[in-house]
Amino acid sequence: MASDVDGTLLSPLHEVTGRTAEAVRRVVAAGVPFVLATGRPPRWVPEVAQAAGLDGYAVCANGAVLYHVGQDRVIWQKTLDPVLVGDIMTALDDLLPGVAFAVERTGASAFDETVPQFIAEDGYTHPWPEGPEPDGDRTGLLTVPVVKLLVRHRAMTSEAMAEAVTGVLGDQVDVTFSTGLGLVELAAPGVTKATGLADVAERLGVAPAEVVAFGDMPNDVDMLGWAGHGVAMANGHPEALAAADEITGPNAEDGVAMVLERWF
Repeated sequence: MASDVDGTLLSPLHEVTGRTAEAVRRVVAAGVPFVLATGRPPRWVPEVAQAAGLDGYAVCANGAVLYHVGQDRVIWQKTLDPVLVGDIMTALDDLLPGVAFAVERTGASAFDETVPQFIAEDGYTHPWPEGPEPDGDRTGLLTVPVVKLLVRHRAMTSEAMAEAVTGVLGDQVDVTFSTGLGLVELAAPGVTKATGLADVAERLGVAPAEVVAFGDMPNDVDMLGWAGHGVAMANGHPEALAAADEITGPNAEDGVAMVLERWF
């Protein structure tokens, strides 16, 4: 089993409900691995994992990081070179006037204090109510490799941004989004949740055909197609719905649990 987090495993109140937690518990008790596959960085995963009763692998940053929750260990990360990141910023400044940038990094663990994990330039705002404050000019974004480049434009939709960015950057990066509110997420070429889960499946000796995966947004599309049975949430983006083998109830109605309860 594999599940996205926001909009999928979590309720609209950003909680793992009692019903969903119980369904996941039965999966784990049956000896079936349950893997989180999320756009979140590792530092935002342990709280969700604890609420769901999970302590194994988590595919983070849309497939750019493999993290082990119980060991609090980053197993590997796939990064963007800072020179490439700088070139991308310059190109997108011209393409999308008013754009602003932030980067995600990770260290050896989720809470590695030796690595500044999130850095945003002045002018970057979060599409959600709360988030870290900007750190100044973009110089600090370009010092070391990053697992994700966040591109923000308050006057555009994420879908329009993704189309424009892909048209200019081509296959230099992987472009996706997990919210419609003017934010796209760039990773190393070919990095998706599907590639991260493929590594986990190999480690666990599980064939893709045996995997059931849940998701709701375009950053889940590759995962839904890769899994033997892809399940989209009724609240999902049209691209996720089209990629899925099944559509379950919305996250507001424990759509993940609805499916799990058929088997466990």
